[in-house]
Amino acid sequence: MLNKGLRDQESIRIDNVLKKLMSLVYVPKFWNLEDLLYVENELKDLGMNIESLRDFDEKELIAHLERLHFDWNHFELFADFLIAFSKESQFDFSQKAIAIYNYIQQESKTFSFGISNKIANVKTNFK
Repeated sequence: MLNKGLRDQESIRIDNVLKKLMSLVYVPKFWNLEDLLYVENELKDLGMNIESLRDFDEKELIAHLERLHFDWNHFELFADFLIAFSKESQFDFSQKAIAIYNYIQQESKTFSFGISNKIANVKTNFK
């Protein structure tokens, strides 16, 4: 288990990586190789790339994120990234995002209407 100082540093590092990922996918674009390389570079900081992200099943992805000491907010931001990335690219990570949202709802022991709405939106927008 990480001590508080290291846990805070790790949390800040994860926040920065997730913010960078979100900034890359919220700009509407046609995904070319250069854009994908930016995403790949950021995912590398999370110990994965687009191919491994595609190859992970839902449980493996959640286990991988747990090993990185993601908190509930990090899980939610990563699922948000997966949805935003799926909208504009050739990849569909919507089922992985739904699995992460469901994991948050079940394991955090706190019901979130926001996450519930995100699940409903993903199910309607990604059929």
